[in-house]
Amino acid sequence: MTRVARVVETAEAVLVAAALALAFKGFVFQIYHVPSASMEDTVLAGDYVLVNKFAYGEHKGAWGRLLPYRDLTRGDVVVFRYPPDPDRDFVKRVVGLPGDKVAVEAKSLVVGGHVVIEPWAVHRDARTFGADAPAAVRVRDRLGPIEIEEGRFFALGDNRDESQDSRFWGSVPLAHLEGRAVVVLWSVREGPRSFSGRGAALRRTIDTALNFLTRTRWERSFHVIR
Repeated sequence: MTRVARVVETAEAVLVAAALALAFKGFVFQIYHVPSASMEDTVLAGDYVLVNKFAYGEHKGAWGRLLPYRDLTRGDVVVFRYPPDPDRDFVKRVVGLPGDKVAVEAKSLVVGGHVVIEPWAVHRDARTFGADAPAAVRVRDRLGPIEIEEGRFFALGDNRDESQDSRFWGSVPLAHLEGRAVVVLWSVREGPRSFSGRGAALRRTIDTALNFLTRTRWERSFHVIR
């Protein structure tokens, strides 16, 4: 085999491997970088989360018996396309399913007329906005009840006082669901420097690589999300 032929063969093998890797990533899993604190303390800003894209797939046929499908359940932490801007992904917790009547009363989540006990919910603002507050902020602490339509779900961030979620922009179409957040693969603290302008992403990546050992939250590696 000539040198040129070997190069062509190697290039073909690399392209096939890359295509298979991209296909596997697109259909089986997704790695989601958490940019904000809206899900603290369950998921932290800087976490890299593995998302199971098969979790809520079709249950029928042979695949339904072979793969670990499940129904969307209240309490699941999921990644979905942000309804006002589907090019962005959000991670939140499912609190309401089709047919549920969801309300927020003095910061407490109420589903079907019953207060939900949420050990994961965090409230860091002592204020509670009442009926006299502007609607734009009142919905954080006082909302509904709202009946969730068929084909949609209601999602909230665990860091309730610092989360933009279904209280502000409504329920999420099931068609926007990307998958279930399963485990934290890697977690990194933000550095003291901020990067902006041309080449900011590259400079940020280099800065993180140079400080990999000191900024990595080692205790969060393979942390199961519940």
